[in-house]
Amino acid sequence: MRNEKITPLYEHLSRDDELQGESNSISNQKQMLEDFARRNGLPNPTHFTDDGISGTRFARPGFLAIMEEVEAGRVEAIVIKDMSRLGRDYLKVGQVMEVLRQRGVRLIAINDGVDSLKGDDDFTPFRNIMNEFYARDTSRKIRFVFKSKGMSGKHLTGTVIYGYLWDEKREHWLVDEEAAEVVRRIFSLTLE
Repeated sequence: MRNEKITPLYEHLSRDDELQGESNSISNQKQMLEDFARRNGLPNPTHFTDDGISGTRFARPGFLAIMEEVEAGRVEAIVIKDMSRLGRDYLKVGQVMEVLRQRGVRLIAINDGVDSLKGDDDFTPFRNIMNEFYARDTSRKIRFVFKSKGMSGKHLTGTVIYGYLWDEKREHWLVDEEAAEVVRRIFSLTLE
């Protein structure tokens, strides 16, 4: 069995994707990919998962493990939900697709209708550019919200940090004197 090729089923959920709700969840992706692999008779489906890591980063453990298998010649096909699961940097995604092509590895992006076995999809590069744009746009919007909240004196987290408590209306933080004493002690020990 060790000499048989595998079909990596790659699930990826970035922090930004979590805002999209349950449809992008890891469990939903796993089910979708398993069903596809089973229906299409793909050999030895094997899960690789990256959860909570930005799609603009390619140093993701699950992704790197797949690429090691590709380099070792042990991959038949890679199945992903859509091209954005592979990554949100269109140049790097293009490089990965070229490596897969050179190694004879089939890439299937179910929701985007991409299957490298069926030839080039002329729209895929544009889709990859839009995926990168989405990541940059979301990042810019989040930074703007944080900056606006910070400039207006609002807290950037819904969870009270250690050493503070919410006031009765949950609008402001108040010093928790008991915990604050511990914080002060930690700071004084650090300075010694």
